[in-house]
Amino acid sequence: MQVLMVASECAPFAKTGGLADVVGALPAALASLGVEAQVLMPAYPSLFPLLPQGEEVARFDDLPGGTGRLMRVTSDGVPLLLLDAPQLFDRPGGLYVDENGRDWPDNDLRFGALSQAAARVCTGVIDGYQPDILHAHDWQAALAPVYLKMDGRSEPRSVFTIHNIAFQGRFGPQALGPLGLKRDWFHPEALEYHGDLSFLKGGLMFADRITTVSPTYAREILTPEFGMGLDGVLRARNAVLSGLLNGIDLNSWNPATDDKIARPYDARNLKRKAENRAAICDRMALEPNARGPLFCVISRLTQQKGLDALLSAVPHLVARGAQLAVLGAGEPDLEAGFRQAAQDHTGSVGAFIGYDEPLSHLLQAGSDAILIPSRFEPCGLTQLYGLRYGTLPVVARTGGLADTVIDANVAALAVKAATGFVFDNVSAEGLAQVINRVVDAHADPRLWQNMQRAAMRHPVGWDDSAKGYADLYAALVA
Repeated sequence: MQVLMVASECAPFAKTGGLADVVGALPAALASLGVEAQVLMPAYPSLFPLLPQGEEVARFDDLPGGTGRLMRVTSDGVPLLLLDAPQLFDRPGGLYVDENGRDWPDNDLRFGALSQAAARVCTGVIDGYQPDILHAHDWQAALAPVYLKMDGRSEPRSVFTIHNIAFQGRFGPQALGPLGLKRDWFHPEALEYHGDLSFLKGGLMFADRITTVSPTYAREILTPEFGMGLDGVLRARNAVLSGLLNGIDLNSWNPATDDKIARPYDARNLKRKAENRAAICDRMALEPNARGPLFCVISRLTQQKGLDALLSAVPHLVARGAQLAVLGAGEPDLEAGFRQAAQDHTGSVGAFIGYDEPLSHLLQAGSDAILIPSRFEPCGLTQLYGLRYGTLPVVARTGGLADTVIDANVAALAVKAATGFVFDNVSAEGLAQVINRVVDAHADPRLWQNMQRAAMRHPVGWDDSAKGYADLYAALVA
């Protein structure tokens, strides 16, 4: 079976978050099940070195925003189709924003071109290649199923995956013309959303199947609290909605072979984590002889992630004898707040504002627990990395966090099944309560080690979810 995946990012080539990790890892997991997946993505400057190695397989003269060509190349084991359109993608700054953090004003054209190129691939513009399934990811690829239906095509069948419904790709109605969309589809039962064009709504309305990245999130987005204004659309299409958990790349994230950490280890020699903790203390100016647990945060620093509540709980965490190492960037007030916390609690709190991939591995390897107090979380990957590394996740009960962590309650501890700590109240008070639970559990070495080993046994790879996708594709083709 041939699957064309369409996404705006794919690890390790271009990444802003978990979407890239999923799109980068899923094709390899599907290959073992007889599904051949190619990833269509923009040729950003970081991918320019790959272009001379590739083969031009299609050329377009009239995409939104101008011309483009498709280059086929395989790199890091991922089969890629790169949309080379320099006028759209050859620019400084981020994938979606300029150097000042503002959205590119032509993001509608940039990702409309990506979606339209995908739809044209599905019509057979590449000699010898005809996908059986179009699989579009998030708002940036959401118009691909729309363009297919606009051409009157029922094949290939399409799947649209929501990675985070908070990001919807909304543009004014004036975008319809340049995007080549049907104006008579600009109404509430199709593309219109409160007077705007919504890319995401287009994917929800016109894809044959809708998935999201955890079973709990699939239920949550049917409600006004989590549906971000699209809960009614999703309730209307609930029959074709399902939740499949994300997995992680078990080769890239393996504490026994990780070359980014100070000392590799596995579940049989957990004492080696201490050498990684020492390396964290050295890197982040933390007291090396502290006895309490070391918490880490590896996250975008936003209120959605609950980090305003954590900032308020820092004095309590320090008072309980624990330490905190923060890696991330985001809202300026939170960045400033964690910098100030590191100054106010020298030796107990360290903050690295920015992103550093090797440091993220070291934090997973050397910390005792990872804090993820998100107010909503479609799936989350850092808790899966934590499980893999025996760094116990401390998570809010929402989305994929609730689906992947077994709380250290009495029943779970009795059968040695607990893998972390789950709490409900995302506030300074709620965090203080769960921090108390973690500190008390950490004081019992045997209990803590049992939890670490249970966490490291927990399946976090792609096997189950890849089979879920393969079965979904097969059902659609049938």
